[in-house]
Amino acid sequence: MFDRNLKNVVVVSVGFLSLFTAYAGLQSLQSECGGGDGGGISECHLCLHDRGLHVPAPHNDQEPGLYTLIPTSVILGLGGSTLWSAKCAYLTTTGNLQAAKDGRKGADVINQYFGMFFFSFQSSGVWGNLMSSLIFQQDSKIANITDEQLELCGAAVCDIQPNVTTIKPAQELVRTLVGAYIGVGVLAMIIVAVFLDNIDQSQAREFRGNREPFCSTFLATFRLLRERRLLVLIPLTMYGGFEMSFFSSEYTKSYATCALGIHYVGFVMICYGACNSLSSIVFGKLVMYTGRAPLFFLAAVINFSCIIALLYWRPHPDQLPVFFVFPGLWGMADAVWNTQTNSIYGVLFPRDKEAAFANLRMWQSLGAVIAFAYSTSICLETKLYILLAVLLLTVVTYPIVEYGEYKNPVMSVEVSTCENSDHENRRPSYHDRSDQSEESGKNIIDQSHL
Repeated sequence: MFDRNLKNVVVVSVGFLSLFTAYAGLQSLQSECGGGDGGGISECHLCLHDRGLHVPAPHNDQEPGLYTLIPTSVILGLGGSTLWSAKCAYLTTTGNLQAAKDGRKGADVINQYFGMFFFSFQSSGVWGNLMSSLIFQQDSKIANITDEQLELCGAAVCDIQPNVTTIKPAQELVRTLVGAYIGVGVLAMIIVAVFLDNIDQSQAREFRGNREPFCSTFLATFRLLRERRLLVLIPLTMYGGFEMSFFSSEYTKSYATCALGIHYVGFVMICYGACNSLSSIVFGKLVMYTGRAPLFFLAAVINFSCIIALLYWRPHPDQLPVFFVFPGLWGMADAVWNTQTNSIYGVLFPRDKEAAFANLRMWQSLGAVIAFAYSTSICLETKLYILLAVLLLTVVTYPIVEYGEYKNPVMSVEVSTCENSDHENRRPSYHDRSDQSEESGKNIIDQSHL
């Protein structure tokens, strides 16, 4: 039987998949093609900000500058926040409507819908990178890696010395790729505009009924910094930004592109995205039996081993399987950092979820901004040591958080859903953890996707 709510979830998922297929592919290529000679994808005014993408019409002799990047970043920040907030509100309201229709708990249906969405969304990296690799491998010149260039790959390369040049793909192939990405972006808009149903406004108002004003939420974000638990979580949160920016920028540029050629970047990132997506599913089930701490420890060991290995590894085309081992391991670790960091914020701050998750995004973005800021100013070896230092700081501070939670468990919050109309105007009620552990876990999973 045709399910209208499920159809809308599929439409949202496919729309985001199509839109972020372009983003994932361009993000992997931005450090390789954004050269100083005006060639490559820099001609397209590529601008990445948080989870936004801007690709105006290509210009042959025009490079991105502050006069285009800064205004675009502002627009992307405003548009991106609207896009993701609307997605969250739509899926949550749709889940509550379906739950009321089926007589099920709202949290169960909402978690099911979010799981469908993120499974589709996370696969965007596979398709975007597959497109770039299949298109760029048609240029045989980019596969010609000289012995002199191989000597400068890996941690031996110093980005502040302009002595490493990447062979750029032909302009025609760049235009073909960008045209394909623009096409899937336009397709996303058409899919959503034509097939997505408008949610009843009364249901939307009901969803927003208990939300605090923006100014109150904004100030609460900074007031929460007085919490010692949040301060101790900052290194863990910022490390997520550091490790993401390192792999998406430094590994692809100084290892994959330098030793194999730009046409291999997509294949390498496909391995990363696939392992990340599959590990997110596996660890999401495994955490119910092991808890968060062992998974964080596993991720730290994986990243520590990879960093040490990258410091000493000198990549060579004859070692092709090794180029895919690092993305696979890094994707497994990143799955833990992303999912479990969201989870611990939901557990520790049940009464201030909006402010808590705003802090999570703020500190995670700050870590990425810092890493990208020094990416062209220091050598790769130094970047690896900085990443290692932040990881070690995270390993020291995170157990303090878990110990504090063990000694003084936080009271869970029962959040009312749309079908519980008799609770919709009440303040949240607080119960003992032993009575509400299952419901709290579901609410935490829901909030971790916001």
